[in-house]
Amino acid sequence: MKAVLQRVTHANVVVDENLVSEIKNGFLILLGVENGDTKADADVLSKKISGMRVFEDENGKMNLSLTDTNGSVLVISQFTLLADCRKGRRPSFVNAGAPDMANELYEYFCDKCSKEVHVEKGVFGAHMDVSLLNSGPVTIIIEKEHE
Repeated sequence: MKAVLQRVTHANVVVDENLVSEIKNGFLILLGVENGDTKADADVLSKKISGMRVFEDENGKMNLSLTDTNGSVLVISQFTLLADCRKGRRPSFVNAGAPDMANELYEYFCDKCSKEVHVEKGVFGAHMDVSLLNSGPVTIIIEKEHE
């Protein structure tokens, strides 16, 4: 499981010219589910993200978390994060989770996050237009720890 977090002032997702979701102040999370990922991986990732201290305190230091700031997350499923580009010029996506399994873990991850922060979602498997204003910019990549 891989997540790209972008600290945002605002973010939204549009599908078929219709606004699906939007947030203010928080994280846009691009989430890739890999073959072999489990609910336990999603538990660890969601807990880490909700406690990630990258929001500024009163002294301008990155010292506050999403929960400290009442921030929100917009979670977008993105299998292309699992691209293997080591050979040739066409990425391989064989490590990306099968759609049924990936959707189940995506929904599970969103549910776990919603226990800590406000969650908005994209549309799994849809062509989405995602807009954001990256604050900082702050962009962090988190991957599950492999044994």
